Amino acid sequence: MQVNFTMHFYTLTRTIFTILIILTVFISRSSAELLIGQSTTNITPDLPVALSGQMHTRIAKKIETPVTASVVVLESKDSNGKSEQAILVSCDLVAIREGILDGFRAKLKEVEPDIDGSKIIINATHTHTAPVMDGRRYSIPKTGVTQPLDYREFLYERLVKMTSEAWKNRKPGGVSWGLGHAVVAHNRRIVYTDGHAQMYGKTALPSFKKLEGAEDHGVEVLFFFDANKKLIAAAVNVACPGQEVESRSAVNADYWHDVREQLKKKHGKDLVVLSWVGAAGDQSPHLMLRKAAENRMVIASKRTRLQEIGRRIARAVDDAWLVAKNDVHFDAPMIHTVRDINLPVRKVTKQELAVAKKAVTGLKASHEKTGKDVHRRLLWHQRTIDRFAKQNNEPYYSMELHVMRLGDVALVTNPFELFTEYGLRMKSRSNALQTFVIQLSGSSGAYLPTDDAVRGGSYSAIVNSNFVGPEGGDILTDETVKGINSLWGEK
Repeated sequence: MQVNFTMHFYTLTRTIFTILIILTVFISRSSAELLIGQSTTNITPDLPVALSGQMHTRIAKKIETPVTASVVVLESKDSNGKSEQAILVSCDLVAIREGILDGFRAKLKEVEPDIDGSKIIINATHTHTAPVMDGRRYSIPKTGVTQPLDYREFLYERLVKMTSEAWKNRKPGGVSWGLGHAVVAHNRRIVYTDGHAQMYGKTALPSFKKLEGAEDHGVEVLFFFDANKKLIAAAVNVACPGQEVESRSAVNADYWHDVREQLKKKHGKDLVVLSWVGAAGDQSPHLMLRKAAENRMVIASKRTRLQEIGRRIARAVDDAWLVAKNDVHFDAPMIHTVRDINLPVRKVTKQELAVAKKAVTGLKASHEKTGKDVHRRLLWHQRTIDRFAKQNNEPYYSMELHVMRLGDVALVTNPFELFTEYGLRMKSRSNALQTFVIQLSGSSGAYLPTDDAVRGGSYSAIVNSNFVGPEGGDILTDETVKGINSLWGEK
């Protein structure tokens, strides 16, 4: 009996020792020196300028806040000389329109050939008070305003210069991560007792039943440090688009401007802030419930709504900072994978085709009769008609998926206004300690709704609003989780 116990103990000890050796080798291979560079730039256009984000043309003649872009470049080099890169760019724009990512990559390659263009992640904060970048979307005067193509060239110039500066100045540094909470987002889809839903629907009605979906009040934060543990940059991930002041006709970075200003007040004016919007296609900072009570509190505090939102997020970042500042990693493993995935398109039915054709006919008649600007709405319905004609020959929507490991956290991207449910699924199934979901990254692909939203209907969930439907959302979730967990292994 004693012999058997001794043998079992010896076997167990040897097994544990072997596992420890394997882990030591894995850690030594995964860990690497981390080089960090950071910069920011002003991407505010010359006035007047057309603004993107609404169904009608708006010409801004006033700048309420600047719109900016920021970058953090990361490079890791292990003992074998193997290098990994990540170029993280965030912009105060409504979206990264088609062609902009490719254009930026090409122009940056001319200046910094050592940067791997495929490792660039560029996202938009979804402010609805930033310049139009695609002139086909709106009826814009040909003279007297900044033209969309001219703004694109200006944007490229600023982004390339900013990124090149950050790349040239990269130095050894460290990273840390933390989690705070802030009530910023509210589910903006209202469900009524008859089952239909409406974006920004009224809640003070007997037929009001519920808010359609979940909300995510977590504030995920990545902190970047220099070799002396001085904070040099922070990436703040909030599941809410920047559209509190979306209807104004003035240039405005929305609540992200106030977030940055409050963080710089505490951590220094040179702090670079990456603004990452999480899965938030069905979210908004607009109040949906308790409006009178909320507004009373804001007025009494002598803050604007933008300042209040900024305060909440900055406070959440501070909560994360209390933990993160004592847990800085200078040799955090970094793995950055990029691949294209194909998602089934949401097909237009014959009934939906008929609705779109009727809408186009009505809009044209309205324009002829009243001269009213219907250009944006007309294109919106026409796009649905065009999709029907080619959907059998083009059954898939191709998107670029980034999955990145940095220490204990995962970063994942998608080009959609992705409904929050999908982001929560990704985070819950992820084997990473924290998971950052960055939407509107790369060439943007409209809303991606849930099954519940499609059943409820209305803007954001009808076929006009979507290239990809719930089936594609499920596949995107599965592929994202698979990508994350391949970098961690099983729990």
